[in-house]
Amino acid sequence: MSLRLAALLTLAGLTAVTAGCVVEQPPPHPRRVYVEPPPPPPVYEEVVAPQQPPMAVVEVIPAPRPGFVWARGYWHWEGGRYVAVRGHWEAVRPGYHYVHPHWERGQGGWHFRAGVWVAG
Repeated sequence: MSLRLAALLTLAGLTAVTAGCVVEQPPPHPRRVYVEPPPPPPVYEEVVAPQQPPMAVVEVIPAPRPGFVWARGYWHWEGGRYVAVRGHWEAVRPGYHYVHPHWERGQGGWHFRAGVWVAG
């Protein structure tokens, strides 16, 4: 066998061997992503108490905190009686002012008004 023929056969053999060496990656499996649905909007129930709430909740109001408003504590009607709820910080909303939670006398008793931000 001539040297040239041997070289061609070697080259053909290497080509045949290396031609099958391409490693194909299997297609990536799709990642499972779990997306929780957004929480349902809050359900607002009118709270009406048959009797007047006690005087204001007594609490120590903390020192002012930049960018926040102290939402005063209030009385919550629960299980046929008033239960004190502590105050908390509310982040300031530019262009709005905070109306604290309170009770108003109305038809059928005392109606609770939750703390809200009001434009203006």
